[in-house]
Amino acid sequence: MALFTRKKKNNDEIEKQEQTPVQETEISTEGLVKTTLSFHPDWELTNQEKYVYQFKHEQLPLLKPNQISITGTKLIQYNDGFVVVAFLRNTLPKAVRFEAVDLLLLDENGQAIAKKQFELDGLDELPSMACRPWRFLFSNEDKLVEKIPEHGWKIAFELKQSQSKHQLELAESWENQISPLQKEHLEKLVASLPKLSPGEVNFMGIETKYTPEQNLAVTVLIRNGSEKNIMLEQIPLIVEDADGDIVCQGGFKLDQFEVKANTSKPWTFIFPKELVTKEKPNLTKWKVYPPAKQ
Repeated sequence: MALFTRKKKNNDEIEKQEQTPVQETEISTEGLVKTTLSFHPDWELTNQEKYVYQFKHEQLPLLKPNQISITGTKLIQYNDGFVVVAFLRNTLPKAVRFEAVDLLLLDENGQAIAKKQFELDGLDELPSMACRPWRFLFSNEDKLVEKIPEHGWKIAFELKQSQSKHQLELAESWENQISPLQKEHLEKLVASLPKLSPGEVNFMGIETKYTPEQNLAVTVLIRNGSEKNIMLEQIPLIVEDADGDIVCQGGFKLDQFEVKANTSKPWTFIFPKELVTKEKPNLTKWKVYPPAKQ
């Protein structure tokens, strides 16, 4: 048992850019992530425009791992509405595709002043640890107030209340193999964990043990705090022991592995003994995580 990221386009007004990674991804000493700037392959920009985006990207605050973020940088008024220029950032360990997203424009007091659903199939895939600028066209019908302020606003995802509490999800193989007592233990564990941030996906180690062949079996809880199901196809993982040493690392290919919205799903990854690089790891305390993209 093994444990453990389209619709009709409405962004015709969006300028096109050339995909040009500008900088390496960096991890701060506090574990925060500095993303890499990525332009859409079809966008065409002058060198001056690229420089402006690079400068604004450098001013963005660092993010925690496993986040999807949106930050507005400019608002352009016109007769029939307005355009918000924003950065979409992804610090998940894999690329993501957006379909329909609900966005809010908030005033300086956090009150909604405009809202609209956008179909982002034209954005294509947002790479892992990347930041991509995009333009969001709002019409006058999307306004919730008469006048949109030019300053003090921010753009945000509309976070809809979940219809149910965060729950345990088990693969069929797990349902058939674990006892009712083990399932109850997992349900209590999921209920006791800190609440995930909206849209957050993270990995929590549950158990490590050696197989008779001296392979290392690592049981992980994949926690999906978003309102959408996620599909994981392959994922690299690192196991670090209590001494801060890397015990093993490797990549795993998953077959149609889905984690439903607002659920946590356990899975076990088997690291072959050849990948276990520390002979006697201190597993009194340990953690598992995807490596930062270089």
